[in-house]
Amino acid sequence: MNRILLLEDHERLARLICEGLAPAGIVADVFSRIDHAWEALQQVPYQALVIDRGVPDGDGLSLLRRLRDSDNTVPCLVLTARTALNDRVEGLDAGADDYLAKPFAMEEMVARVRALLRRPAEVRALDPQCGDLTLRPADSLMCCGGKSEILAPAELQIMLLLVRRCNESVRHSALEAAGWGFSEAVTPNALDVALHRIRRKLQAIGSQLRIVNIRGIGYALKASGPAK
Repeated sequence: MNRILLLEDHERLARLICEGLAPAGIVADVFSRIDHAWEALQQVPYQALVIDRGVPDGDGLSLLRRLRDSDNTVPCLVLTARTALNDRVEGLDAGADDYLAKPFAMEEMVARVRALLRRPAEVRALDPQCGDLTLRPADSLMCCGGKSEILAPAELQIMLLLVRRCNESVRHSALEAAGWGFSEAVTPNALDVALHRIRRKLQAIGSQLRIVNIRGIGYALKASGPAK
């Protein structure tokens, strides 16, 4: 399963896009405001973005510029009703990877998103590492030395966040958002179950890293201390 962020304030269009992406195994978390989308991006390691330029609190390109200024290279498709050449150039200059004018055929939009998700490894961000551990998101693998374990979709998203925040505490709510997004109902113990499975997989591949409970805050991926 691939999880993307969709910035689109038109409810019906957002729903149609989500329905169009679902058969391709792509789940979209929908936001209608730039500030809400930015907050979500701080918690969830999305694999791609679909951004509408015209949203209530500004131009969607401002979100993209902010991301690129922070060295976030997540691939992005920009949707817009603005079809002038200078508007397309402005979007690409802001860091967009692709540009699609409204109205568009849903099949084309889905194909473009899938193309972004298929980008070769040398074009996309490097496989994240922490200590002796490497994640290979394209293969849903967690690797240490010559051993590897397959991660379920939610487990992969949780580990991507923990690895990218290596040795830092990550809030419980942020890990839930990473694993299941903002559009799914999460059972009270879902995160505990996922962390238990990940810990067992870390041990199975011989990693020295442990997921440590930071009381009152959340969890951290650290190289010392037993799992709690």
